[in-house]
Amino acid sequence: MTEHLELGNWGERIAANFLSEKKWKILEKNLRLKRGEIDIVAMDGKELVVVEVRTRTLGRILPPEATVGPQKLRKLVRSGEEYVMKNNWQGPWRIDLVAITINNDNSWDIEHITDISVGEFRS
Repeated sequence: MTEHLELGNWGERIAANFLSEKKWKILEKNLRLKRGEIDIVAMDGKELVVVEVRTRTLGRILPPEATVGPQKLRKLVRSGEEYVMKNNWQGPWRIDLVAITINNDNSWDIEHITDISVGEFRS
């Protein structure tokens, strides 16, 4: 497995543990759908959350939270809509980002940004 894929898998495990510690229920991980991929699907109380995980090492050109552009956001919205329809979810849902930055001393920082799709069109 290539180094960036290993880093991504590690980040997804860290993110899932982080959300579990916040008492979120993890429903699915690494879900592949027709419209795209979802890193984590979880429940934050009574709200369904599609979670995008971005992991970067310190010193990269862009921090992890800056790597979700408009095209990726549209894919996340479409994937979330597909998941909601496929599972007949009737309640509220949103898309969050968990950004992990690995520091030079191998420690890491986590930033959790909620509802990154505010303002995006949802059908």
